[in-house]
Amino acid sequence: MTIQHETVHQKPSTSYALMLALVAAIGGFLFGYDTAVINGAVAALGNTFQASSVAVGLAVSSALLGSAVGAFFSGQLADRFGRIKIMIAAAVLFTVSGVGSAFASGIPDFMFWRLLGGVAIGAASVIAPAYIAEVSPAHLRGRLGSLQQLAIVIGIFAALLSDYFIAVQAGSAEAPFWAGISAWRWMFLTEVPPAIIYGIGALMIPESPRYLVARGRDREAASILTRLVGGDVEAKVRAIQQTVMRERKPRMSDLISRGGLLPIVWVGIGLSVLQQFVGINVIFYYSSVLWRAIGFSEKDSLSITVITSIVNIVTTLIAIAFVDKFGRKPLLILGSIGMTITLGTLAVVFGHAPLDAAGNPTLQGAAGTTALIAANLYVFCFGFSWGPIVWVLLGEMFNNKIRGAALSVAAAAQWIANFVVSTTFPPLKDIGLGVAYGLYTIAAAISLFFVLLLIKETRGRELEDMA
Repeated sequence: MTIQHETVHQKPSTSYALMLALVAAIGGFLFGYDTAVINGAVAALGNTFQASSVAVGLAVSSALLGSAVGAFFSGQLADRFGRIKIMIAAAVLFTVSGVGSAFASGIPDFMFWRLLGGVAIGAASVIAPAYIAEVSPAHLRGRLGSLQQLAIVIGIFAALLSDYFIAVQAGSAEAPFWAGISAWRWMFLTEVPPAIIYGIGALMIPESPRYLVARGRDREAASILTRLVGGDVEAKVRAIQQTVMRERKPRMSDLISRGGLLPIVWVGIGLSVLQQFVGINVIFYYSSVLWRAIGFSEKDSLSITVITSIVNIVTTLIAIAFVDKFGRKPLLILGSIGMTITLGTLAVVFGHAPLDAAGNPTLQGAAGTTALIAANLYVFCFGFSWGPIVWVLLGEMFNNKIRGAALSVAAAAQWIANFVVSTTFPPLKDIGLGVAYGLYTIAAAISLFFVLLLIKETRGRELEDMA
């Protein structure tokens, strides 16, 4: 391959790399939006279809199971058809799921459309970090990779605000809204515009240069790399060639060595599972129920949930500012220590709280204040560490040969762990919130030793240098 001399030394464009990362991160926004938008519709869904709590629970969790499926297969499909085509497919699924969920005629019908939406979420959770890592210059990769988590938390926040606005304007989630369509149905329709924007954006950005090299399209890859990193692009293409298996398509068997998964794949799975086992989604899926159970009014519980979402956004911005300065591992260590302390505090407070006649803990005075502060400090500690940094590491810790497949396995494990935590919290809550938070505290403590012993720093390293 020969590159024209004048393009070899063209100055790289940081704004171009940022633009590509932002488009890919729209998938993260939809990821957060789709997982949170159902919160405002749960009660109305059950009443509309006269469904049992078990049926409603399955309807809610069906998206998580779909996400595991989407995450598992999207990496392989991305290695075969390209990152952009999978983004477009995810955008289509988000759109179809939003419309189908809005006009569902029953719980089974609704579950089907939510399952499709879950597949899109899973695909977005794999493709966004992979694509961002592959188009980002090494010195910016941490910050640009963190945009995925920022987009997720902004998506959650936007969904909560949208649900609240629609319900307030209509009078309730079950009341008619625009065009006589029930408010809860409009909650799902609001997902359609960003899904369409995602699809249009994906059509306008180039394919990953590392995928192009793997397919033998070196000149196209060189053209994109010239704008992204500049310098000796020909040498960069050669470096990519050395780490990509061009003689055959990447496959899941690449992850296996001596009868088991490669150690680096197990590390990715561990990161994914621990990110969920520290209980973060309990805060976002059940926070209103939690705060009402310990004595806050419905209005105050909603306010606390919104404040918590804002805290999550702010701390993600902090991670973006410092991830390439301090590195991935130090932030994970600090986050693990902070989560262990704050979750331990919640476990002690709830474990010693007196129970009311219904068996719910009652926190009065200093105990209630302590729980509120500890919960938000926990979100703060998660937000600058395990929230964004895990996605950054998953996008960059695997070498070019196995990145797509390994990310699929790790992301699928994350969604399964999410499902486990989300479905086990209600029965754990019945046993006692002290027990639930005690288990999350143990997971946080384990996460500290996991990072200390198994995580290698990736700051400033080229993807071609990953083992």
